[in-house]
Amino acid sequence: MVIAYVLARRESDRGRGPIDWIALIEGGIFEFLHRVVLTDIKPPVFHKFMEDPEQRRKLNAWVAEQFRPDLESLPGDLSGRFERYLLSETSSREQRILRAAHYLATKWEFDFVYEWSRKMYRIEETRKEIYSQVEDLADIPSVQEMLTAWDAPDDRKGVLGFVSLVGQLGFQKRWAQTPRIPQTSVLGHLLFVAILSYFVALETDACPKRAYNDFFGGLFHDLPEVLTRDIISPVKNSVEGLDDLIRRYERQAMEEKIFPLLPDSWAREIGYFTEDEFRNKVWPGEAEFPTVVDGTDIDASYNSPEWNPIDGRIIEACDKLSAYIEASLSIRLGISSSALVEGREKIYQRFNRCTISGFHMGTLFDYFR
Repeated sequence: MVIAYVLARRESDRGRGPIDWIALIEGGIFEFLHRVVLTDIKPPVFHKFMEDPEQRRKLNAWVAEQFRPDLESLPGDLSGRFERYLLSETSSREQRILRAAHYLATKWEFDFVYEWSRKMYRIEETRKEIYSQVEDLADIPSVQEMLTAWDAPDDRKGVLGFVSLVGQLGFQKRWAQTPRIPQTSVLGHLLFVAILSYFVALETDACPKRAYNDFFGGLFHDLPEVLTRDIISPVKNSVEGLDDLIRRYERQAMEEKIFPLLPDSWAREIGYFTEDEFRNKVWPGEAEFPTVVDGTDIDASYNSPEWNPIDGRIIEACDKLSAYIEASLSIRLGISSSALVEGREKIYQRFNRCTISGFHMGTLFDYFR
């Protein structure tokens, strides 16, 4: 989804027509859910099924049926949109961007494996297949630009350098000092928070710009951790002023190491997502800096595109819900510690009665109690 963001922003900057960002976000979520159900099918078998129109239709209809009871409870006919997305025989521009992002991510991951696996049986066949899939989408200028930068030195990689940095969050484990199962990465956590934030945004009748900000705000909220690693709350709170010092360092590191990889307008938006990430903010187009609107929800007063609103409180609640679920699952599976038990209890005490823009977040915490 980070690569999809980069490709779509570049396409938009090139003047190749507006991007339907809600279609891109929901398409990414739909394809993620699709793969969750079919994760046990090996990729070659999966792609073989997808090549047969009749088998593809039957398989996709079955996947839509599995999710219908859950998605029907969400507002805006999300279940219907999910089913139509899976069963559509046409490919939208946003779907092509998502497909390109998927294969570019696969190529990025495979290049690590390839360096250590050159003597593995049929590794060259796998390599050719992946590269062929990427090349088939090279007619998208932003894809070709990324491929051109692939072997360039670091100082000329540009947005590919940004993508590579973000990808490293896939190697950083959550709760690194605490034994826990299943293990989760920071990158997986970001996607989970982004999807939760988007669903809650739907529940609060968010305008499209606010839903966009809540999704990508969730997706990028821990981006500075690629430079600092995951510094857990007990460490941040152990020394007075340490949390503020960490935030100042993160801000400086972002400005020195990440923002130079991005066009100015992108850096401005990523800064909006990552600085004061858990506070409600607005940033109308004529304003030089965003405005924090603490003490109020992003309700009817700011719920319109011209305010460019973001629900930091929703993103924070979804971030803590993610941690709460991680701790709860591990305890339920028999791997526990005082850090997990105490952390879980502190989170619950803080959020079990939390209501944001009329949506009772506490219900979600109660579900995993």
